[in-house]
Amino acid sequence: MTDPSTPQLVRPLAVGGRVVVRHRLPDGSATDALGDLLAADATTLRIATRAGEVVVARADVLAAKPVPPPPARKGPPHTAIGTDDLERVMAEHWRPLERVDLGGWRLRASEGFTGRANSALALGDPGVPLAEAVGRVVEFHAARGLTPLIAVAHPDGGLGEGTELVDLLAAGGWTVRTPTAVLTAATDDLPGAAEVPLPAGMRVETAPEPDAAWLARYHDQGLPTVPGAGRRILVSADEQVFVKVLDGGTTVAIARGSLSPGWAGVTAVETLPSHRRRGLGRRVLAEVADWARARGAASTYLQVQGDNAAARALYAGAGFTVHHAYHYRVAPQR
Repeated sequence: MTDPSTPQLVRPLAVGGRVVVRHRLPDGSATDALGDLLAADATTLRIATRAGEVVVARADVLAAKPVPPPPARKGPPHTAIGTDDLERVMAEHWRPLERVDLGGWRLRASEGFTGRANSALALGDPGVPLAEAVGRVVEFHAARGLTPLIAVAHPDGGLGEGTELVDLLAAGGWTVRTPTAVLTAATDDLPGAAEVPLPAGMRVETAPEPDAAWLARYHDQGLPTVPGAGRRILVSADEQVFVKVLDGGTTVAIARGSLSPGWAGVTAVETLPSHRRRGLGRRVLAEVADWARARGAASTYLQVQGDNAAARALYAGAGFTVHHAYHYRVAPQR
């Protein structure tokens, strides 16, 4: 088992994630510790289980693996998961270059590449008064030359008004950026590639890493090229697949699939403007769904800007429904 204590969190077991650890007992028998991994060092693992905190010596570990979060309500896994737990799942699909925890909050930095990797993910209790936590975020990002940014998850509809954090940020002049809907689906319900034929003359290629043609088509951040930080983030999940549709020798559509226990994620869905409305978006989604099914991911999520009507129609047609929403709050200029 690899060491999950690094702050960059690029390990199979991540501190803060849900795990099951099978370990020896003093009498020689074995048992499982299931819960959240609180801490890990060279000799022990600390796990918060339903029965209380368990400390397991690494020398006694027989097997260990990450597992999906528990359901928060009745229903299939993709709807039963709670908002904070799904946010934690998604964070493991787009890991930052640097992460510092503040209670339940995650302070992230990645040289400015994407809001997801350069914001504080405000989940649960930061362990200090909210005003102090916000100040810590400002200090963290300012020290790295970044604009302070806080990601706030909330129910779909509105911007989380009436919650203590949102009201505090609004009163402090933090402005709203990129309202986003989080959509989920049962992976088995998503169309497969066999159901979404390509136009004549086109073909699909997939690979575990993005090649130059895939990277050249990825323009989500409005950058002419993907920087080194971006390339590291794109391959930061437990596993990923890069899908591209080619028309002759030209890459005309792309998508990225990613994997964590029980979940697949879909990001970077883009189609060349000249090739839109030809079913290519549906096809790259289907390719990711087939890949996810082959790896046992029961649920799939994706994120879409709230005002992107065309993309939302595409995803709804494939079977995705809204789970919750989030947006960023941007610190006022000083």
